[in-house]
Amino acid sequence: MIPINAPQIGEEEIEAVVKVLKSGVLTNALGAGPMVEKFEGDFAKFVKAKHALAVNSGTAALHMAVVSAGIRRDDEVILPSFTFVATAETVVLAGAKPVFVDINPETYTISPEEIEKAITSKTKAVIAVDLYGAPADMKPIREIADKHELKIIEDAAQAHGAIYSGKPVGAYADITCWSFYASKNMTTGEGGMITTNDDELAETLRLIRCHGEKQKYMSTIIGHNYRMPEIEAAIGIVQLRRLPGFLAKRRENAERLTAKLCKAENLQLPREQPNCRNSWYLYTVRLKGASRAKRDAVVEQLKSKGIGAEVYYPWPIHLMPAYRRFRRLRLTETEKAAEQVFSLPIHPSVSAQQADFIGETLLSFL
Repeated sequence: MIPINAPQIGEEEIEAVVKVLKSGVLTNALGAGPMVEKFEGDFAKFVKAKHALAVNSGTAALHMAVVSAGIRRDDEVILPSFTFVATAETVVLAGAKPVFVDINPETYTISPEEIEKAITSKTKAVIAVDLYGAPADMKPIREIADKHELKIIEDAAQAHGAIYSGKPVGAYADITCWSFYASKNMTTGEGGMITTNDDELAETLRLIRCHGEKQKYMSTIIGHNYRMPEIEAAIGIVQLRRLPGFLAKRRENAERLTAKLCKAENLQLPREQPNCRNSWYLYTVRLKGASRAKRDAVVEQLKSKGIGAEVYYPWPIHLMPAYRRFRRLRLTETEKAAEQVFSLPIHPSVSAQQADFIGETLLSFL
């Protein structure tokens, strides 16, 4: 089976982990061990951010972002429903209310026009998601946020190395959240990162990460334990060095698939928007006009041939039992996409021959 994604772990990562184990320094009470601090510095430089804080998951990063932005009980946060559940989960954990809005059917990212329609006196923030590694359209979102004095949190969990309007993703957000889960473009096993250019937010985030402590055993605010261990940071330092190579291979495979699949009139292929570069976390196609059953049948056929096609995401969050009570506008494009899209493997372990096989096999089924 060609898996949908595969962690790219080599001898360098293994050696880095062994070095940490031999050092005896496995973590730091305030979350800032030597490996963590180096990883934060390297990552901040890579995404051109003033501050980077390493944490133990992308979900932790999102929760810290929501809390640090001052979002509290009964506040409203506008976000897409077509994303992984953690994006909404962290809003609810903070006691706030997610307000789900529709997406752009070409990019699958949140629609700026729909954000504007959803704003009320209770709205405090917008969460934009760079889905499948495609940047959200952040310039108009920034204009809307500034007009209504809203914070922007960018969920860049799938977008390491993506570019929007000539800048690394995150440049137009107040806070940007990243994931290093095993399937992502780079990994630390679990783990995440928060980046910001705001000094005050960065200080609040550091406090939240470690029980609200600025010094040991003295909490100044309510916090959590969201520290990243030294072993994960050591892996992250190596993975970040290798990331440009990973991205180049993903792009090569994406372009190879596009060359094969462009012949299929009933497929909507992923396209980069002007002045943007995708990170190609997933190569997501849409079976135009198809029912959920027909799309699912194609995915099963691909799996029967050893191709690990997957659907991200078959159930929009607003249709999940735990989230049906929250307000939403009409989500026509979201629900249609959830029924018609599926993703194909393009990770760095996919060879040129395998990419051709994936494309040719899909064409034969269509």
